[in-house]
Amino acid sequence: MRKSLTLAATAVAAALTLSACGGSDASTSVDILDPANPVTLTVGASPMPHAQVLAFVADNLAADAGLELDIKEFDDYITPNIALDDGSLDANYYQHLPYFESQVQSQGYDFEHGAGVHVEPYAVFSEKHDDVTAVGEGARVAITNDPSNQARALTLLEEAGLLKDIDADASVLALTDEQNPKGLDFVENQPELLVNDLSDPTVDLAILNGNYILAAGLSTDDALLVESVENNPYANFLAWKTGNKDARIDKLEELLHSPEVKAFIEETWPNGDVTAAF
Repeated sequence: MRKSLTLAATAVAAALTLSACGGSDASTSVDILDPANPVTLTVGASPMPHAQVLAFVADNLAADAGLELDIKEFDDYITPNIALDDGSLDANYYQHLPYFESQVQSQGYDFEHGAGVHVEPYAVFSEKHDDVTAVGEGARVAITNDPSNQARALTLLEEAGLLKDIDADASVLALTDEQNPKGLDFVENQPELLVNDLSDPTVDLAILNGNYILAAGLSTDDALLVESVENNPYANFLAWKTGNKDARIDKLEELLHSPEVKAFIEETWPNGDVTAAF
């Protein structure tokens, strides 16, 4: 009932090129679901935890709803939206509202989204320090190059007292001496590569996205700083192309917010590495 495929960036690029030259939508619109004749919905997701949540839905809830999930796994944050835009996917499930809005604005996507399903708290790790108070002048900090998550990371450092007066659109390039009194040295990298910076002996702190924390086998239990999940605006949700929402997407949106999925999240990540947002 469930098919899973991990897509490397090069393979995705080739597939997207072919799709752009003559591809078609992942599937046609469906008005009514019939458990006797399940229909397929192709969904792109990050491997952890998004594809895990979708796999639970596929294995336990989808068939009775007349739905079959074809789960495509992506290791980066760029290609799932490209694939959604070109019709290779019916929906994707991996992004939060600030990232979604930045992509819609910068790339011109015409997307819609559902309600938040879960939050993966951002966290700061170090192999050099046991306490954030030990971070000295000019410490080197590995941080995402994604603008929507960069402001989020800087806010976390502000809460720890390492930065001051961080606003919603803050970036490392625009930090003033007053905002960065310790003169922290920021090194930007792609979010999926930041876990590698953690073992760099020149790096004091690495600020990691929740899904990559999980993929690396780490836990927020071992982090120096962990983002609060209370009233957190970074809940991940299902997204689809405007005008393409049909009975399949409605049903998956419903199932992702079911008591069964909430219980699965709580049982799988009891320490809060993934926290239900509903």
